[in-house]
Amino acid sequence: MIAASCLGGLLLSACTKNFESINENPYDFNEDELTPDLKLLGEPLIQTMLNIVVSNDPATAQVQQNLIGDVYSGYMMTPTPFESNRNNTTYDLLDNWNNHVWTIAYGNVMPNCKFVQEKSKGRYSDFYAWAQLLRVAAMHRVSDVYGPIIYTRYGIINADRSVDYDTQQDAYNAFFQDLSAAIDTLTLYTTRSQKNFAPFDLAYGGDYTKWVKFANSLRLRLAIRISKADPDKARQEGEAALQHPLGLLTTAADNFSINISPVTHPLYVICYKWNDIRMGAPMESIMTGYHDPRLPSYFVYSDVRDSSYNGIRNGINISSRDTYNGFSKLAPLPSRIQLMTAAEAWFLKAEAALYGWKGAGDAGSNYEQGVHTSFAQYQLDSEFAEYITNHSYTARPYTDPRNPANNVPASSPCLSNITIQWDNTATTAQKLERIITQKWIAMFPEGEEAWAEFRRTGYPKLFPVVLNYSNGKIPTETFIRRIAFPQLEYATNPQGVARALQALGGPDNGGTRLWWDKP
Repeated sequence: MIAASCLGGLLLSACTKNFESINENPYDFNEDELTPDLKLLGEPLIQTMLNIVVSNDPATAQVQQNLIGDVYSGYMMTPTPFESNRNNTTYDLLDNWNNHVWTIAYGNVMPNCKFVQEKSKGRYSDFYAWAQLLRVAAMHRVSDVYGPIIYTRYGIINADRSVDYDTQQDAYNAFFQDLSAAIDTLTLYTTRSQKNFAPFDLAYGGDYTKWVKFANSLRLRLAIRISKADPDKARQEGEAALQHPLGLLTTAADNFSINISPVTHPLYVICYKWNDIRMGAPMESIMTGYHDPRLPSYFVYSDVRDSSYNGIRNGINISSRDTYNGFSKLAPLPSRIQLMTAAEAWFLKAEAALYGWKGAGDAGSNYEQGVHTSFAQYQLDSEFAEYITNHSYTARPYTDPRNPANNVPASSPCLSNITIQWDNTATTAQKLERIITQKWIAMFPEGEEAWAEFRRTGYPKLFPVVLNYSNGKIPTETFIRRIAFPQLEYATNPQGVARALQALGGPDNGGTRLWWDKP
């Protein structure tokens, strides 16, 4: 099921020419109306948290993330031949799918954060900082999909009625500036007794210390993201995160996830009620090859063979939805949207250690702690010792029981031969592949971040599409690199888009690399 009925309203709310009406502020109120419970500040931030990934609207979540990041990351694939099999999965990119990342950001996240900052500045500095942090958490994902975005110039309309984009480099610099300020402010609040966030905090229940640890971890994530594009800035920001006294996310209890109870997880609806998503073939190959004990926590057995997992390869010919409908569904999901895990933070530290960043520690120890923390998240501590010392398991060849044309044999260069056990004598490239492969497993089901890391590093090795309907715009062997700007932007902000395309440095299609995406 693809969202259509809500599209018109979302388009109207995201139109860049509507910034004047946004600035009139739908949440406006007299200062005397600000009640002691801070409801008029907290409720917009609740909506901001929810709209990082739409949690209460599976139809929007499906096109905002599931049929983009979740598929392109290799985590999942749809058994449904949407649009006669010419859709995002076969690189025939559909604007009415791909605009939702943009419309949610500019219809919900940015105006909510702007409102909170306007009303809290100089009065409620913790709420001001919280809005800064949530804005970065949401908008770096938008930039990692499109490239240039409207961030520092949001709400500023030029004389020609256009709105300017930031280059991706400028956007990232602004992200770091906001994170630094938010971390400084929230760190001060960790020493105070009040918990102003508590009634509105869907992640940490008002725990300022955990918000600082998340902010440090996010800062390290973004620093690692730009490590090829701007290594000096990356080191500066990464070391600031690594050396902060409150540290990073450390245990599974620190995971940044949004409580959506009693709403059903959107992936459950997409998988079980609509039958529109299943296991991806790389997940089958890597996790069955590793005999990974986390696998039953991620997926269930398929209906194709007894006691087996079957994933669908991306970008294949699907004649009907019945062909692959019986492949592995997702395991039951909690009523939380997972956006960042402590395991990821350990893997970020492991990579930072490869680059010799201060405060990063030892790469191998961090790597092992990352795997251990992921195992602990699924109550699998007892399985860790055997897993982490295995030096023979590798990804399995992929066999499609419905169509052998989709098979990936043992001789394929798309099949990784990286093993699990850390090896200090390995090359830097082998160490990085080992780190990213385990990070990819641990971040599931957060496909948006997994897709970004695959583009940045090339790991884990994924399977290229079989059908490529991009008309040469997206080379099969280099995979999809980004999503094109929404057609709405061309209609409402043509001058701004024209300048953004100059900053992008290539055509507005899925084959153009982002600023941080260096070959």
